[in-house]
Amino acid sequence: MIPRTAEATLLRYTRGFPVVCISGPRQSGKTTLARKAFPEKPYLSLEDPDIIALARTDPRGLLGNYPQGLILDEAQYVPEIFAYIKTAVDADPAPGKYIITGSQQFHLLEKISESLAGRAALLTLLPFSVQELRDAGQPLHDPFELMLKGLYPPIYDRDVSPQDWYAQYITLYIERDVRSLINVKDLGQFQGFVKMCASRTGQLLNLSALALDCGISHNTAKAWVSVLETSGIVYLLRPYHRSYGKRLVKTPKLHFLDPGIVCRLLGITQREHLFLHPNRGNIFESFIAAELLKARFNAGLAPNLFFWRDNTGNEVDLIREEGAVLQAIEIKSGQTFSSDFFEGLKRWMRVTGSASNPEDCLLIYAGDMSLSREGIRVTGWNRVGQI
Repeated sequence: MIPRTAEATLLRYTRGFPVVCISGPRQSGKTTLARKAFPEKPYLSLEDPDIIALARTDPRGLLGNYPQGLILDEAQYVPEIFAYIKTAVDADPAPGKYIITGSQQFHLLEKISESLAGRAALLTLLPFSVQELRDAGQPLHDPFELMLKGLYPPIYDRDVSPQDWYAQYITLYIERDVRSLINVKDLGQFQGFVKMCASRTGQLLNLSALALDCGISHNTAKAWVSVLETSGIVYLLRPYHRSYGKRLVKTPKLHFLDPGIVCRLLGITQREHLFLHPNRGNIFESFIAAELLKARFNAGLAPNLFFWRDNTGNEVDLIREEGAVLQAIEIKSGQTFSSDFFEGLKRWMRVTGSASNPEDCLLIYAGDMSLSREGIRVTGWNRVGQI
Protein backbone atom coordinates (compact mmCIF):
# COMPACT_ATOMS: atom_id res chain seq x y z
CA MET A 1 0.00 0.00 0.00
CA ILE A 2 1.40 3.38 -1.03
CA PRO A 3 1.31 5.80 1.95
CA ARG A 4 -0.69 8.99 1.47
CA THR A 5 0.82 12.36 2.35
CA ALA A 6 -2.62 13.60 3.42
CA GLU A 7 -2.71 11.14 6.33
CA ALA A 8 -0.71 13.54 8.52
CA THR A 9 -3.22 16.30 7.80
CA LEU A 10 -6.14 13.96 8.50
CA LEU A 11 -4.68 13.02 11.90
CA ARG A 12 -4.06 16.68 12.69
CA TYR A 13 -7.66 17.56 11.90
CA THR A 14 -9.01 14.79 14.13
CA ARG A 15 -7.23 16.33 17.10
CA GLY A 16 -9.21 19.54 16.75
CA PHE A 17 -12.54 18.76 15.06
CA PRO A 18 -15.28 16.26 15.99
CA VAL A 19 -16.03 15.67 12.29
CA VAL A 20 -13.57 15.36 9.41
CA CYS A 21 -14.87 15.11 5.84
CA ILE A 22 -12.67 13.61 3.13
CA SER A 23 -13.84 14.60 -0.34
CA GLY A 24 -12.47 13.92 -3.77
CA PRO A 25 -13.14 12.00 -6.98
CA ARG A 26 -14.27 8.40 -6.85
CA GLN A 27 -11.51 5.83 -6.45
CA SER A 28 -8.99 8.43 -5.28
CA GLY A 29 -8.36 6.47 -2.07
CA LYS A 30 -10.64 8.22 0.44
CA THR A 31 -11.99 5.05 2.07
CA THR A 32 -8.57 3.39 2.14
CA LEU A 33 -7.05 6.45 3.80
CA ALA A 34 -9.81 6.68 6.43
CA ARG A 35 -9.68 2.98 7.33
CA LYS A 36 -5.89 2.89 7.43
CA ALA A 37 -5.69 5.96 9.67
CA PHE A 38 -8.46 4.69 11.99
CA PRO A 39 -8.49 0.87 11.87
CA GLU A 40 -10.34 0.69 15.18
CA LYS A 41 -13.33 2.76 14.02
CA PRO A 42 -16.48 0.98 12.82
CA TYR A 43 -17.14 1.45 9.10
CA LEU A 44 -20.46 1.87 7.29
CA SER A 45 -21.01 2.54 3.60
CA LEU A 46 -24.00 4.65 2.67
CA GLU A 47 -23.96 3.05 -0.76
CA ASP A 48 -25.22 -0.16 0.87
CA PRO A 49 -29.03 -0.26 0.34
CA ASP A 50 -29.67 -1.72 3.79
CA ILE A 51 -27.56 0.95 5.50
CA ILE A 52 -29.19 3.67 3.40
CA ALA A 53 -32.65 2.49 4.45
CA LEU A 54 -31.65 2.43 8.11
CA ALA A 55 -29.96 5.85 7.90
CA ARG A 56 -33.10 7.37 6.38
CA THR A 57 -35.68 5.74 8.66
CA ASP A 58 -33.78 5.82 11.97
CA PRO A 59 -30.68 8.03 11.74
CA ARG A 60 -30.65 8.72 15.47
CA GLY A 61 -30.73 5.00 16.22
CA LEU A 62 -28.00 4.29 13.67
CA LEU A 63 -25.62 6.83 15.21
CA GLY A 64 -26.60 5.73 18.71
CA ASN A 65 -25.23 2.26 17.96
CA TYR A 66 -21.77 3.83 17.63
CA PRO A 67 -21.34 6.15 20.62
CA GLN A 68 -17.58 6.40 20.03
CA GLY A 69 -18.10 7.45 16.42
CA LEU A 70 -17.50 5.76 13.09
CA ILE A 71 -16.46 6.12 9.46
CA LEU A 72 -19.38 6.99 7.16
CA ASP A 73 -18.55 6.35 3.51
CA GLU A 74 -20.27 8.29 0.68
CA ALA A 75 -22.36 10.25 3.14
CA GLN A 76 -23.81 12.54 0.45
CA TYR A 77 -26.32 9.81 -0.43
CA VAL A 78 -28.18 10.38 2.85
CA PRO A 79 -27.90 14.16 3.36
CA GLU A 80 -30.46 14.18 6.17
CA ILE A 81 -28.01 12.36 8.44
CA PHE A 82 -25.85 15.48 8.75
CA ALA A 83 -28.40 17.16 11.04
CA TYR A 84 -28.28 14.16 13.38
CA ILE A 85 -24.48 14.15 13.33
CA LYS A 86 -24.65 17.79 14.43
CA THR A 87 -26.88 16.82 17.36
CA ALA A 88 -24.53 13.97 18.30
CA VAL A 89 -21.37 16.10 18.29
CA ASP A 90 -23.09 18.93 20.16
CA ALA A 91 -23.91 16.44 22.90
CA ASP A 92 -20.41 14.90 22.82
CA PRO A 93 -17.88 17.03 20.91
CA ALA A 94 -15.04 14.52 21.22
CA PRO A 95 -12.40 15.28 18.54
CA GLY A 96 -12.17 12.86 15.65
CA LYS A 97 -15.50 11.21 16.41
CA TYR A 98 -16.83 10.99 12.85
CA ILE A 99 -14.88 10.52 9.64
CA ILE A 100 -17.08 11.20 6.62
CA THR A 101 -16.14 10.56 2.99
CA GLY A 102 -17.89 11.78 -0.14
CA SER A 103 -17.30 11.90 -3.88
CA GLN A 104 -19.46 14.92 -4.62
CA GLN A 105 -17.81 17.89 -3.00
CA PHE A 106 -20.68 20.29 -3.68
CA HIS A 107 -23.15 18.23 -1.67
CA LEU A 108 -20.66 17.76 1.16
CA LEU A 109 -19.83 21.46 1.37
CA GLU A 110 -23.51 22.36 1.25
CA LYS A 111 -24.37 20.08 4.17
CA ILE A 112 -21.28 21.05 6.17
CA SER A 113 -22.14 24.75 5.84
CA GLU A 114 -25.75 24.06 6.80
CA SER A 115 -25.27 21.65 9.71
CA LEU A 116 -21.63 21.29 10.71
CA ALA A 117 -20.10 24.76 10.42
CA GLY A 118 -17.42 25.12 13.08
CA ARG A 119 -17.60 21.42 13.88
CA ALA A 120 -16.04 19.90 10.75
CA ALA A 121 -12.82 20.11 8.76
CA LEU A 122 -12.65 19.31 5.05
CA LEU A 123 -9.77 17.43 3.43
CA THR A 124 -9.64 17.08 -0.36
CA LEU A 125 -7.93 13.92 -1.61
CA LEU A 126 -6.90 13.57 -5.24
CA PRO A 127 -5.23 10.52 -6.83
CA PHE A 128 -1.59 9.71 -6.10
CA SER A 129 0.94 12.49 -6.49
CA VAL A 130 4.29 12.04 -8.21
CA GLN A 131 5.96 12.59 -4.83
CA GLU A 132 3.93 9.79 -3.23
CA LEU A 133 4.93 7.41 -6.00
CA ARG A 134 8.53 8.56 -5.74
CA ASP A 135 8.60 8.02 -1.96
CA ALA A 136 7.13 4.53 -2.45
CA GLY A 137 9.92 3.56 -4.84
CA GLN A 138 7.80 3.49 -7.99
CA PRO A 139 9.83 3.88 -11.21
CA LEU A 140 9.57 7.43 -12.51
CA HIS A 141 11.73 7.48 -15.60
CA ASP A 142 9.42 8.94 -18.24
CA PRO A 143 6.68 11.54 -17.69
CA PHE A 144 4.79 10.44 -20.79
CA GLU A 145 4.63 6.82 -19.63
CA LEU A 146 3.29 8.03 -16.27
CA MET A 147 0.77 10.39 -17.86
CA LEU A 148 -0.50 7.55 -20.03
CA LYS A 149 -0.78 5.25 -17.01
CA GLY A 150 -2.46 7.86 -14.83
CA LEU A 151 -2.28 8.18 -11.06
CA TYR A 152 -5.45 6.61 -9.68
CA PRO A 153 -4.67 4.15 -6.84
CA PRO A 154 -6.47 1.06 -8.28
CA ILE A 155 -4.04 1.02 -11.21
CA TYR A 156 -1.21 0.50 -8.72
CA ASP A 157 -3.09 -1.86 -6.39
CA ARG A 158 -4.53 -4.30 -8.92
CA ASP A 159 -3.46 -6.36 -11.91
CA VAL A 160 -5.38 -4.27 -14.42
CA SER A 161 -4.30 -2.34 -17.49
CA PRO A 162 -4.80 1.44 -17.32
CA GLN A 163 -6.77 1.37 -20.58
CA ASP A 164 -9.25 -1.17 -19.21
CA TRP A 165 -9.55 0.57 -15.87
CA TYR A 166 -10.12 4.05 -17.29
CA ALA A 167 -12.70 2.77 -19.78
CA GLN A 168 -14.75 1.37 -16.90
CA TYR A 169 -14.12 4.41 -14.69
CA ILE A 170 -15.43 6.81 -17.30
CA THR A 171 -18.53 4.69 -17.92
CA LEU A 172 -19.39 3.65 -14.37
CA TYR A 173 -18.34 6.65 -12.29
CA ILE A 174 -18.18 9.83 -14.33
CA GLU A 175 -21.46 9.15 -16.13
CA ARG A 176 -23.10 7.75 -12.98
CA ASP A 177 -22.24 10.81 -10.92
CA VAL A 178 -23.52 13.07 -13.68
CA ARG A 179 -26.88 11.30 -13.67
CA SER A 180 -27.16 11.83 -9.92
CA LEU A 181 -26.44 15.55 -10.15
CA ILE A 182 -28.20 16.75 -13.30
CA ASN A 183 -30.75 15.47 -15.75
CA VAL A 184 -28.83 14.36 -18.84
CA LYS A 185 -31.38 13.51 -21.51
CA ASP A 186 -28.85 12.46 -24.16
CA LEU A 187 -26.00 10.49 -22.61
CA GLY A 188 -24.19 10.22 -25.95
CA GLN A 189 -24.19 13.99 -26.23
CA PHE A 190 -22.67 14.28 -22.77
CA GLN A 191 -20.01 11.71 -23.65
CA GLY A 192 -19.05 13.81 -26.65
CA PHE A 193 -18.97 16.89 -24.43
CA VAL A 194 -16.53 15.26 -21.98
CA LYS A 195 -14.23 14.24 -24.86
CA MET A 196 -14.39 17.77 -26.24
CA CYS A 197 -13.40 19.09 -22.81
CA ALA A 198 -10.45 16.69 -22.74
CA SER A 199 -9.23 18.12 -26.04
CA ARG A 200 -9.26 21.55 -24.39
CA THR A 201 -7.38 20.72 -21.18
CA GLY A 202 -4.77 23.32 -20.35
CA GLN A 203 -6.60 25.93 -22.42
CA LEU A 204 -8.89 28.87 -21.73
CA LEU A 205 -12.45 27.72 -21.15
CA ASN A 206 -14.61 29.17 -23.91
CA LEU A 207 -18.07 27.97 -22.96
CA SER A 208 -19.74 29.49 -26.02
CA ALA A 209 -17.40 27.71 -28.45
CA LEU A 210 -17.63 24.49 -26.45
CA ALA A 211 -21.43 24.62 -26.47
CA LEU A 212 -21.50 25.34 -30.21
CA ASP A 213 -19.17 22.44 -31.01
CA CYS A 214 -21.29 20.05 -28.92
CA GLY A 215 -24.68 21.28 -30.10
CA ILE A 216 -25.88 22.34 -26.65
CA SER A 217 -26.79 25.63 -24.99
CA HIS A 218 -24.31 27.84 -23.18
CA ASN A 219 -26.12 27.21 -19.88
CA THR A 220 -26.00 23.45 -20.39
CA ALA A 221 -22.26 23.58 -21.09
CA LYS A 222 -21.77 25.67 -17.96
CA ALA A 223 -23.79 23.21 -15.85
CA TRP A 224 -21.94 20.18 -17.22
CA VAL A 225 -18.52 21.73 -16.58
CA SER A 226 -19.68 22.50 -13.04
CA VAL A 227 -20.59 18.84 -12.56
CA LEU A 228 -17.17 17.72 -13.76
CA GLU A 229 -15.60 20.19 -11.34
CA THR A 230 -17.66 19.13 -8.30
CA SER A 231 -16.93 15.47 -9.11
CA GLY A 232 -13.19 16.12 -8.97
CA ILE A 233 -12.55 15.42 -12.65
CA VAL A 234 -11.55 18.94 -13.72
CA TYR A 235 -10.30 22.07 -12.02
CA LEU A 236 -10.97 25.62 -13.18
CA LEU A 237 -7.80 27.64 -12.68
CA ARG A 238 -8.67 31.29 -12.17
CA PRO A 239 -6.73 34.15 -13.76
CA TYR A 240 -4.58 36.29 -11.52
CA HIS A 241 -6.44 39.47 -10.67
CA ARG A 242 -3.68 42.07 -10.40
CA SER A 243 -3.25 44.23 -13.48
CA TYR A 244 0.18 45.22 -14.77
CA GLY A 245 -0.72 47.89 -17.27
CA LYS A 246 -2.63 45.76 -19.78
CA ARG A 247 -6.12 44.37 -19.93
CA LEU A 248 -6.21 40.89 -18.41
CA VAL A 249 -8.05 37.78 -19.53
CA LYS A 250 -10.84 36.96 -17.07
CA THR A 251 -11.70 33.49 -18.38
CA PRO A 252 -10.53 30.48 -16.32
CA LYS A 253 -8.37 27.69 -17.67
CA LEU A 254 -9.72 24.15 -17.81
CA HIS A 255 -7.42 21.52 -16.29
CA PHE A 256 -8.19 17.81 -16.02
CA LEU A 257 -6.84 16.54 -12.72
CA ASP A 258 -5.56 13.22 -14.04
CA PRO A 259 -3.70 12.74 -17.33
CA GLY A 260 -4.80 9.11 -17.63
CA ILE A 261 -8.43 10.19 -18.05
CA VAL A 262 -7.44 12.69 -20.74
CA CYS A 263 -5.42 10.10 -22.65
CA ARG A 264 -8.29 7.60 -22.56
CA LEU A 265 -10.85 10.19 -23.68
CA LEU A 266 -8.60 11.26 -26.56
CA GLY A 267 -7.86 7.69 -27.61
CA ILE A 268 -4.15 7.91 -26.78
CA THR A 269 -2.93 4.41 -25.92
CA GLN A 270 0.81 4.48 -26.60
CA ARG A 271 3.65 6.59 -25.28
CA GLU A 272 4.82 7.68 -28.75
CA HIS A 273 1.28 8.76 -29.65
CA LEU A 274 1.17 11.00 -26.59
CA PHE A 275 4.63 12.39 -27.31
CA LEU A 276 3.61 13.33 -30.86
CA HIS A 277 0.09 14.48 -29.98
CA PRO A 278 -0.66 18.15 -30.83
CA ASN A 279 -2.06 18.64 -27.32
CA ARG A 280 1.00 17.21 -25.58
CA GLY A 281 2.01 20.56 -24.08
CA ASN A 282 -1.47 21.25 -22.72
CA ILE A 283 -1.81 17.75 -21.23
CA PHE A 284 1.59 18.10 -19.57
CA GLU A 285 0.66 21.55 -18.24
CA SER A 286 -2.52 20.15 -16.66
CA PHE A 287 -0.50 17.26 -15.20
CA ILE A 288 1.95 19.63 -13.46
CA ALA A 289 -0.80 22.02 -12.33
CA ALA A 290 -2.61 19.06 -10.73
CA GLU A 291 0.58 18.03 -8.93
CA LEU A 292 0.92 21.46 -7.35
CA LEU A 293 -2.75 21.40 -6.35
CA LYS A 294 -2.26 17.98 -4.73
CA ALA A 295 0.58 19.36 -2.62
CA ARG A 296 -1.71 22.11 -1.33
CA PHE A 297 -4.69 19.84 -0.69
CA ASN A 298 -2.58 17.14 0.99
CA ALA A 299 -1.29 19.75 3.43
CA GLY A 300 -4.80 21.01 4.15
CA LEU A 301 -4.15 24.33 2.42
CA ALA A 302 -6.43 26.27 0.10
CA PRO A 303 -5.29 26.52 -3.53
CA ASN A 304 -3.06 29.52 -4.09
CA LEU A 305 -2.57 28.97 -7.82
CA PHE A 306 -3.60 31.20 -10.69
CA PHE A 307 -2.45 31.90 -14.23
CA TRP A 308 -1.69 35.22 -15.86
CA ARG A 309 -2.51 36.28 -19.40
CA ASP A 310 -3.03 39.68 -20.95
CA ASN A 311 -5.03 40.59 -24.02
CA THR A 312 -1.97 40.52 -26.26
CA GLY A 313 -1.29 36.84 -25.53
CA ASN A 314 1.52 37.19 -22.98
CA GLU A 315 1.03 34.41 -20.47
CA VAL A 316 2.52 32.67 -17.45
CA ASP A 317 1.24 29.14 -16.90
CA LEU A 318 0.99 29.39 -13.11
CA ILE A 319 1.20 32.16 -10.55
CA ARG A 320 1.63 31.01 -6.98
CA GLU A 321 0.76 33.60 -4.35
CA GLU A 322 2.57 33.27 -1.03
CA GLY A 323 1.72 36.34 1.03
CA ALA A 324 3.24 39.32 -0.74
CA VAL A 325 5.46 37.12 -2.94
CA LEU A 326 4.38 36.00 -6.39
CA GLN A 327 6.12 32.98 -7.88
CA ALA A 328 5.81 32.69 -11.66
CA ILE A 329 5.98 29.13 -12.97
CA GLU A 330 6.42 28.12 -16.60
CA ILE A 331 5.73 24.54 -17.70
CA LYS A 332 7.38 23.02 -20.77
CA SER A 333 6.76 19.53 -22.15
CA GLY A 334 10.13 19.29 -23.89
CA GLN A 335 12.62 16.79 -22.47
CA THR A 336 15.63 18.65 -23.86
CA PHE A 337 16.41 21.85 -21.98
CA SER A 338 16.40 24.99 -24.12
CA SER A 339 17.08 28.63 -23.30
CA ASP A 340 13.89 29.48 -25.25
CA PHE A 341 11.93 28.08 -22.31
CA PHE A 342 12.65 31.30 -20.39
CA GLU A 343 10.92 33.71 -22.79
CA GLY A 344 7.61 33.74 -20.93
CA LEU A 345 9.26 34.31 -17.55
CA LYS A 346 11.40 37.10 -18.94
CA ARG A 347 8.32 38.83 -20.34
CA TRP A 348 6.67 38.45 -16.92
CA MET A 349 9.61 40.14 -15.21
CA ARG A 350 9.55 42.97 -17.74
CA VAL A 351 5.80 43.49 -17.25
CA THR A 352 5.90 43.33 -13.45
CA GLY A 353 9.12 45.33 -13.09
CA SER A 354 10.37 45.55 -9.51
CA ALA A 355 7.49 43.35 -8.29
CA SER A 356 9.25 40.22 -9.60
CA ASN A 357 12.81 38.88 -9.46
CA PRO A 358 14.52 35.89 -11.10
CA GLU A 359 14.52 34.02 -7.79
CA ASP A 360 10.71 34.30 -7.80
CA CYS A 361 10.54 32.44 -11.11
CA LEU A 362 10.57 28.70 -11.74
CA LEU A 363 10.70 26.53 -14.83
CA ILE A 364 9.37 22.95 -14.72
CA TYR A 365 10.09 20.80 -17.76
CA ALA A 366 9.77 17.17 -18.86
CA GLY A 367 13.46 16.45 -18.38
CA ASP A 368 15.26 15.47 -15.19
CA MET A 369 17.96 18.10 -14.67
CA SER A 370 17.92 20.60 -11.82
CA LEU A 371 19.88 23.79 -12.39
CA SER A 372 19.79 27.56 -12.25
CA ARG A 373 20.10 29.84 -15.27
CA GLU A 374 20.26 33.65 -14.99
CA GLY A 375 18.95 33.34 -11.44
CA ILE A 376 15.89 31.32 -12.52
CA ARG A 377 15.53 27.87 -11.00
CA VAL A 378 14.90 24.93 -13.32
CA THR A 379 13.58 21.60 -12.08
CA GLY A 380 12.54 18.34 -13.67
CA TRP A 381 8.96 17.06 -13.63
CA ASN A 382 9.68 14.25 -11.16
CA ARG A 383 10.75 16.74 -8.47
CA VAL A 384 7.62 18.86 -8.66
CA GLY A 385 6.50 17.63 -5.24
CA GLN A 386 9.62 19.10 -3.63
CA ILE A 387 8.90 22.67 -4.73
